[in-house]
Amino acid sequence: MMADSTWVWLISIVVSVLFFLGVPIFLIIGLWVVGISLVIDFTLANIGVTLYEGLNFYGLLALPLFILTGDFIKAAGIAQRLSDFAYSMLGWLRGGLAMSALGACGLFAAISGSNSATTATIGSIMHPEMTKGGYDKHFAAATVAAGGTVGIIIPPSIIFIVYGFLMNLSISDLFVGGLLPGILMVIAMQLACYLVCKKKGWGELIKFDLKNIISKGGQAYLGFMAIFIVIFGIYGGIFSPTEAAGVTAGFCLLSGIFITKGITIKNIPNILLRSGQITGLLAPLIAVSIVMQQILSLLGARAYITEIISALGGYYAILLACMLLVFITGTFLETLPDVIILAPILAPIAASIGIDPIHFAVIFLVGDAIGFITPPYGLNLYVVSGITGIPYFRIVRHTWPYLFALMISWFIIAFWPTLTTALLVHEGAGIFQLYKP
Repeated sequence: MMADSTWVWLISIVVSVLFFLGVPIFLIIGLWVVGISLVIDFTLANIGVTLYEGLNFYGLLALPLFILTGDFIKAAGIAQRLSDFAYSMLGWLRGGLAMSALGACGLFAAISGSNSATTATIGSIMHPEMTKGGYDKHFAAATVAAGGTVGIIIPPSIIFIVYGFLMNLSISDLFVGGLLPGILMVIAMQLACYLVCKKKGWGELIKFDLKNIISKGGQAYLGFMAIFIVIFGIYGGIFSPTEAAGVTAGFCLLSGIFITKGITIKNIPNILLRSGQITGLLAPLIAVSIVMQQILSLLGARAYITEIISALGGYYAILLACMLLVFITGTFLETLPDVIILAPILAPIAASIGIDPIHFAVIFLVGDAIGFITPPYGLNLYVVSGITGIPYFRIVRHTWPYLFALMISWFIIAFWPTLTTALLVHEGAGIFQLYKP
């Protein structure tokens, strides 16, 4: 009879092949979980119980509600108004329209919590405008793809909810911790955009008009109110993340029906169906991931990786090793399975060398977000390719300035933890505090 370890390797190789053949990740993890459970004689009854209990958690209600909020924002026309406001502020600069697309991504992310929703929504609005405005269409597509990376960093973030659930961390603290790093990422990408556009001479300049800025800002007030509900409602202790998600979704729905008139009673079922489809993809994956974590623990995978990375010794060596592993896996895996597989392994290692759990969560997810514009996976690149019709690899060639800007931002975030913890209410937080290992 073949040794258990041999069966484990064979099953892992088979599901890896299936993954590269395009089999859905839920089926991949599910097949692996069932196969390994049979091999190690781990009761299958545990799978059913864990799948149910894994989703029987009040905090996870925020997940479908924020997904629904993003769909309501797009349907109500609030996203368009935020984009117009961003352009009114930055259009007088060389590359201002492209920079405003990045700013619009940040504003939309502050309500939707999704990278793909941010990329698709802002891309469908801003890419045609940039093309008309004299920008190279490939660069314009790359700009929107890069801007979408902040969709999972600027709060609210769907993946922060998942991370907090899996690692038993405060979702409110994770939201607050991602705010300043997300803003840094947007500014860094805007600077890279400005330098490229100045060199190429792209973009038509508009006159700086304070009255126009105020006017466009006034028209975008619904978006600002939604952002206020999410960020200050949670940070001020008025709402829990789940409550904030429900209130924001309701606010955007009513705004779309009665104020912008972009949502009608007739199209609400289609919006709900679209949001439900996304939730239906994520929720089962979260549930089966908990079983996967149990099995990985039984197999000793965590202990093995922990031993290898911990053997590196120093604080910076371990931190850089964790970042390298996150970056490499982020280029091949979607964020959710990456969090499911790696976070339970790397987070305890980071905690053992004194890294704040909230800070490490932000490090982890920023590194993962960079994978949205790096091949061979690059989800945002696929999304933009789909809405623009531009081939994937033609977009990739124009992402390098943004990739460079994001990498610099990532290292600043990693080695200046107070950027993450400054807004958290705890002893010792201060904006000029540097980490001393």
